[in-house]
Amino acid sequence: MLDKRNFYIDGAWVAPAVENDFSVINPATEQPCAVISLGDQADTDAAVAAARNAFDSWSQTSKEYRLQLLQALLAEYKNRAADMAAAISMEMGAPTDLATTAQAGCGIGHIKGFIEAFAEMEFEQSINAQNSSEQIIKEPIGVCGLITPWNWPMNQVTLKVIPALAVGCTVVLKPSEIAPLSSIIFAEIVEAAGYPAGVFNMLNGDGVGVGTQLSSHPDVDMLSFTGSTRAGALITKAAADTVKRVTLELGGKGANIIFADADEKAVKRGVVHCFGNSGQSCNAPSRMLVERSIYAQAVETAKAAAASVKVGSPTENGRHIGPVISEVQFDKIQGLIQVGIDESNLIAGGLGRPEGLEQGYYVQPTIFADVNNDMRIAREEVFGPVLTMIPFDTEEEAIAIANDTVYGLTNYLQTQDPEKAKRVARRLRSGMVRVNGIDSQQAAPFGGYKQSGNGREGGVWGLEDYLEIKHVTDWK
Repeated sequence: MLDKRNFYIDGAWVAPAVENDFSVINPATEQPCAVISLGDQADTDAAVAAARNAFDSWSQTSKEYRLQLLQALLAEYKNRAADMAAAISMEMGAPTDLATTAQAGCGIGHIKGFIEAFAEMEFEQSINAQNSSEQIIKEPIGVCGLITPWNWPMNQVTLKVIPALAVGCTVVLKPSEIAPLSSIIFAEIVEAAGYPAGVFNMLNGDGVGVGTQLSSHPDVDMLSFTGSTRAGALITKAAADTVKRVTLELGGKGANIIFADADEKAVKRGVVHCFGNSGQSCNAPSRMLVERSIYAQAVETAKAAAASVKVGSPTENGRHIGPVISEVQFDKIQGLIQVGIDESNLIAGGLGRPEGLEQGYYVQPTIFADVNNDMRIAREEVFGPVLTMIPFDTEEEAIAIANDTVYGLTNYLQTQDPEKAKRVARRLRSGMVRVNGIDSQQAAPFGGYKQSGNGREGGVWGLEDYLEIKHVTDWK
């Protein structure tokens, strides 16, 4: 079992102030794979103090110097990519191929995207072409507390840490305590890249402890959090007394609107997408809205697609899905599957583990048909491989159902009519709309409306989240 009790604070690996061991559980075996320590107030204070002490000098470094360090970090990340994939597979159950290509691989993509955006960004400019005596200056906001989740660990770590460091902020990273191993490797990568002491700090802890301490800390200028909507609300309240900036990337219950003129692969594509990463993605298309004229056939297609999705060990190669992260999540998902059975029509999957998998937090790929949007299974974020299918009659009805949710992260639509696609996309109340299975091909803003959060991560928008705007007059 790995011993990973130390924290990375002020450029050194240090023991926690007070021993507080916590076992990291491999979700495929249900056995401990590592031990970490959960930090307390003294550890949080030390990390924040290191970041505060480093901020003045770091924020005044040149853009060129910070760009060089980003390039060094990218090179080190590539060198450790195999280690990163192995850690992610062990800590959260991502199958080997997914852990290598998508989970660890997305970190490389985000770092590259931020390097490109940062290289092009201007930090000082006249307020307009007619008035050069008034200047707009973009400056780093200060010390940033960054709290990241377990489901896409490096996706979220790189979407937060990289832009913060790029623009001149200093950071304290608190990864999820149930999937911390990848962030420990990331801290080693930052250290190897040559960042000055105190610029980047990492400590483990839970939400009640370190999470709340960072949120309410008077020397933290900004708090960026990715996780559940419930936790996001608590963080916002904890941060209110210090009036710090809070950015949130929270839950989702994405609608996937399939019109009668959708391409023949649309239904299967939607099923596979929903079940990807074992359904543990906030932007999963978990509500499939199908035009009634093709609904019966879509149900049969979805049923067959679910049967084709294999579930298996993370250590095996292939395009299968692995376990969900923990016993707590497994039990929650099983409870919601029972709710769906009671409410609607189960057409695939169901309760219990898949056949042949008696150990590990494996969930059967599950689909409910004949759902309406008032049902609990259609309204709550399951965060597992569970899809609901809802029929609709008109375009207006589809839009109304899609928008009838407290969330607004990502919606999807499938149609071969470009004008319909534009018309519907404009009316969907979400931060992102994906049409006909096409994802973003470049660094783009990731974030949502309503209870899916605020702020945007990725590209120039992600950099701007960590900047203050200063207006100076009589600039000569």
